[in-house]
Amino acid sequence: MSKRENSFSITARVKVFSHAFAGLKDMLLTEPNAWIHAFATVLVLELAWWLGIDSTSFALIIIAIVLVWVAEAFNTVLEIMANLVVGQRYSKIVKRAKDIAAAAVLIAAIGALGVGIVILGPHIYLRMAPLFG
Repeated sequence: MSKRENSFSITARVKVFSHAFAGLKDMLLTEPNAWIHAFATVLVLELAWWLGIDSTSFALIIIAIVLVWVAEAFNTVLEIMANLVVGQRYSKIVKRAKDIAAAAVLIAAIGALGVGIVILGPHIYLRMAPLFG
């Protein structure tokens, strides 16, 4: 058995998690859209908590949020790797790849917005309706 096959240890797992947290920190420090996602995440989670939505609806909101974050992370990785390959040169193929990856984030964000409207919309309406007669 090789050393790699037998490397399941607490120390190895902690190291893996430290790399993941370093990546998250990097994304938050270098990607402006990550700040938008972070703001939206906090806002939606606080709103859902304030409105007292049920656990199933809350889980759906969390899934939608996670999908946006995962799409943004993959988009960021694709941009970094593409820039590494082409450097300062322009490439139509790299532009297509970056645009399509950005579209994936947009699709996830629109889907998350839809989930938010369907789940939070009725709760917000019921809270706001008495204010408008």
